[in-house]
Order: sequence, then C-alpha cells, then structure tokens
Amino acid sequence: MGKGCLTATKYFLFLFNLIFFLLGGVILGFGLWLLLDNQSFIVVLSDSMAVKVACYILIGVGAFSMLLGFVGCLGAIYEVRCLLGLYFTCLLLILIAQIAAGALIYFQKDVLDKEMSNIVTTVLDGYPGNSTKTEQAWDFIQRTMECCGWSGRQDWTGNMVIVNSSQLLFPCSCQNTSLSSTNSSSTDGFCESSTPDWPVYEEGCSNSVETWARTNMWVILGVCLGVAFIELLGMILSICLCKSVNVVDYTKVPKY
Repeated sequence: MGKGCLTATKYFLFLFNLIFFLLGGVILGFGLWLLLDNQSFIVVLSDSMAVKVACYILIGVGAFSMLLGFVGCLGAIYEVRCLLGLYFTCLLLILIAQIAAGALIYFQKDVLDKEMSNIVTTVLDGYPGNSTKTEQAWDFIQRTMECCGWSGRQDWTGNMVIVNSSQLLFPCSCQNTSLSSTNSSSTDGFCESSTPDWPVYEEGCSNSVETWARTNMWVILGVCLGVAFIELLGMILSICLCKSVNVVDYTKVPKY
C-alpha cells in the first residue's frame, strides 16, 4: 500500500509539473505578446518604463516556471531529494512573489491610471510626429473602437499641428462616417473638415480601453490562479514525496 501511494504521488507530481511547465510557456508567450504586438493599447504605453519592466518580468517568470517544471519532473521521476527540496523552496518563493505583486498592483491602481492618462495625453499632443508605431497603434485603436481622444474629442485640441494649422484639421482615425458627407480615403494623419464641428466620434477611448484592459486582466488573473493552484498541489506532493523517499541510515553502515 505504501509503495503504491508513493508511486501514485510520484506520477501525479510529474503530471502537475508538466502542466506547470505548459502554464509557464503561456506566461512567457503572453509577456512576448505584450512586448511585440504592434496593434494593441500596450504599444501606446510602450514609453512607460513600468510597462516594459512588467513585460520583462512576465517573460522571466514564464521562463523560470518552465525551468522549474522541468526540475520538478526530474526530481519526481528519479526521486532526488535535493531536487524535490529545491523545487518546493522555489515554488514557495514564487507564490509569495505573486501575492506581493498582486497586492502592489491592486493598491497602486490609481497611480497606474494616472500614468496611463499622462502617457496618452503626451501621444496626442505630439501626434503625428514621425509616424511611430505608437501613433499607428493609437490610430488603430480609434478606428476599430470608434472613439476619439482619451476622455473625448477635446483631448485633441492641444495637438500642435491642429493648433498651428490655418485649416480645420481633425484626426482621420476619429472620423465618424455617418456624420461626414465626404469620407476621406486616409485612415491616418489629419483630415480637413468643412465645418468647425468635426465629424468625429464623441466618445473617448478610455471606456473601450478599460474594457479591453479588464478583459485581458481576467485572462491574466485566470492564468495566475491556475498557476497558483498547480503550485500548491506541487508543493504538497513534493514534500510528501520528499519525506517518503528512502534515506540511507549511515549509522547502520558497517565501518571498515
């Protein structure tokens, strides 16, 4: 019975480490997506050091989780006590770090919202500049989400191109085709309006972006909860297996 339980524990631990390895790959892929995707709101925030650091942390955590899952599989199959102990310790540290990071994000939410608003305002005031990927991403957001500015169309009034132009310019990506009699073929840059009242969407992009962020946040939260559940199971199984592995009693070894 004891040997059967030990075998079952060993293979369950191997299975959970395999799942942990795959979830680590998901986190790694998510971090790379945030860092490399050119058509998401993250690109607008790419100038923020905090966002870049968060992406690199996700990539590092994902890679480390995959390595840890591999170590756990080796420790489970070959019943190596030192690997099992190292595996348990690393899982405990990762779980503590996840809890601390979640608490930090929750309590610093207002600071993050303020930084997000400042970054978007800077992008709008400096648009179109050199037509960077940040500005292209913002055009994509306004065009697909059918919105204009961060809180509304008035956010564009601080743009230097619009202020210094003798024409009635407005951002083409904001154009509301139902209000415009002459639709422009351009989807980026600035278009000329025939009246002072711009034919653009009235709603700002903040609500749409917040919905996007909440949707992706649930994905992140679901992945983190799944990883935490696997971590707890892995810790329990690893400590049980570590205690069950036979240890050589050196006091009974004949002395020569």
